[in-house]
Amino acid sequence: MTALRAALAIVVGLLITTPAFAAEGPIVRAPAGTVKGQSQDGVDTFKNLPFAGPPTGQNRWKPPTPAPVWSGVRDASKFGPACIQPPSIGRSIYSEDLGAFSEDCLSLNIWRPAKATKAPVMVWIHGGSLVSGGARSGMYDGAALARQGVVVVTINYRLGVLGYLAHPDLSAESPDGVSGNYGLLDQIAALGWVQRNIAAFGGDPTNVTVAGESAGALSIMYLMASPPAKGLFQKAIIQSAYMVTTPELRDRRFGIDPAETNGKTLEAKLGVRGLVRLRALEPNDLTIRAAMAGYAPFGTIDGKVLPRQLVDAFDRGEQAPVPVLAGFNSGEIRTLRFLAPPPPASADIYEAAIRRAYGPLTDEFLRLYPSSDMGESILAYVRDSIYGWTAERLVAKQTALGQPGFLYFFDHGYPATQAAGIHGFHAVEIPYVFGIGDRFPAAWLKPPTTPQEAAFAETVAGHWASFIKDGAPGGGWAPYSQGRGYMAYEDIARPKAHLMPGMYELHEEVIARRRAVGTIPWNWNHGILSPPLPLKPSETR
Repeated sequence: MTALRAALAIVVGLLITTPAFAAEGPIVRAPAGTVKGQSQDGVDTFKNLPFAGPPTGQNRWKPPTPAPVWSGVRDASKFGPACIQPPSIGRSIYSEDLGAFSEDCLSLNIWRPAKATKAPVMVWIHGGSLVSGGARSGMYDGAALARQGVVVVTINYRLGVLGYLAHPDLSAESPDGVSGNYGLLDQIAALGWVQRNIAAFGGDPTNVTVAGESAGALSIMYLMASPPAKGLFQKAIIQSAYMVTTPELRDRRFGIDPAETNGKTLEAKLGVRGLVRLRALEPNDLTIRAAMAGYAPFGTIDGKVLPRQLVDAFDRGEQAPVPVLAGFNSGEIRTLRFLAPPPPASADIYEAAIRRAYGPLTDEFLRLYPSSDMGESILAYVRDSIYGWTAERLVAKQTALGQPGFLYFFDHGYPATQAAGIHGFHAVEIPYVFGIGDRFPAAWLKPPTTPQEAAFAETVAGHWASFIKDGAPGGGWAPYSQGRGYMAYEDIARPKAHLMPGMYELHEEVIARRRAVGTIPWNWNHGILSPPLPLKPSETR
């Protein structure tokens, strides 16, 4: 008995002193259920919390269902799977091992200051062209922002064909008579979960900022224009957004086929007819086959979730009346060169192409994007027609609503990006927002670990954290309403005024003319590839 008692004492002592012992993890009793997370360096984390039911089987291509109820204490120490997506191919700078994929993926992760009470909340929506990405990406680790007093939430949402397919048979079975937008509805469901549960984690449900980059930024514009998302957030951070033409459910507009037609076309290419058979397809195989067939996911203008084109919603002042921080990067297209045409053989050919495409706006176009360096001009005008115009339009429209709008231009580089010719590339700002460290995709060109770079990162993260807290980034950053103020992130952060004079006006005029015609895409066609500019009556005489 003495030996047995001694052995038991050793086991008990080991359990008490082992960091993994259950009693040591933070426990939260939330309306959704009781969870146990982990603590490290003053930050508590809670991972893989379901905000909706599994969208599998008969729930595939349906709005998210209520999250399953669990009993007891849920272990929240490990990330859940990312949503189904094609595997990473090659050595793209954005390729990242996200672990397992699953159709049962609608979960979120939380980082909080250990003693958070009514702390501001940031809900991060990942990018990836609505095709790839996940809430568990190492670059989205929320610990550094949590140390600045912010509760950080990262979410998964359905991607690709599983997240955005519209089809007449899906519309027929919907009570609202619509289909598509399932990934967007997932985001809305996650924001609803935050409203109901985040107070238990020390967050303030009345001070929620939605934030995202690229497709995550597109998603935030959708949320701002979506009636079901009304009141679920109070501020928005929109990084490298693109306010593109969006398919309409049943109507062909702006030269784009209806979303339901796209669904029927995909069905034919897959050679599988009927929802029963489509829902029976293995999700990984379906996703890959759909991508290979050319299916491109976007939101759908359905009159319910998205009542109208984003440009129209923002023109009418129907978007969420919230403060916005928005911007873009100097080298957006340097890692997205598939968006840009190659330079023509000569400056004369370049100028002739611009003259054919832009007519009376040719002189202004060539002033901004001269033929003297066609390669750089092409990268610049593609960047501005997609990202620059969108960013400035966002802050201008929020300013018109009487809301604060803060514009930025991220033009920061470091030796590795300079050597690779990708200064200011698409998404380069993300590590500075979340805190530079070693949590990068394998091919990412890492920033140097110098005091200067650390100070720059601290400045960027501080601006974001300040905006999340009270809607003002500080640091001398003037709102757009004050002389078209913006923040230039260069070697250091510099407040400036009136970014690229004439850029926004040129692209706004081009897009307004194309929109008025209604039969041609009003973006995605750039510079030398653009269709001829629609002329005003006075210009045809």
